[in-house]
Amino acid sequence: QVQLIESGGGLVQAGGSLRLSCAASGRTFSNYAVAWFRQAPGKEREFVAAIYWSHGGTYYADSVQGRFIVSRDNAKNTVYLQMNSLEPEDTAVYFCACGPALTTTPNLFHSWGQGTQVTVSS
Repeated sequence: QVQLIESGGGLVQAGGSLRLSCAASGRTFSNYAVAWFRQAPGKEREFVAAIYWSHGGTYYADSVQGRFIVSRDNAKNTVYLQMNSLEPEDTAVYFCACGPALTTTPNLFHSWGQGTQVTVSS
C-alpha cells in the first residue's frame, strides 16, 4: 500500500500562492491516479484536482480551473498542487489520495495522506 505524506500548507493572503506536495513511500505512483481533495469545517470532502501518473492526464474542479495546477515529478515520486490566485473560499484541509482510476469520488481512493491546512485571509 502506498503511504502518502503531504506538505506545503500554511497561511496566505487572498491573491497569493501556495504549493502543496504529496510524496509517496512504500511503492511508486505507477498505474495510479493521484487526486487532491479538500474539506472545510462543516462541509463534505470536495474534489479539487487529479492526475493520472502514467500518461499525465489531469482533471480539475470548476472552482479551481485556471487557478490551480496539478503536476508530477517522476524522479521524486511526488505530486504537486500549485495554487494561485487563492481566495478565502479555498480555506480547507487539503488531502492527497491515490487509487486505480481518475475519478472525483473519494470512496474510490484507497490511500490517503494526513492532510495539510491551507488558510487564506481576506
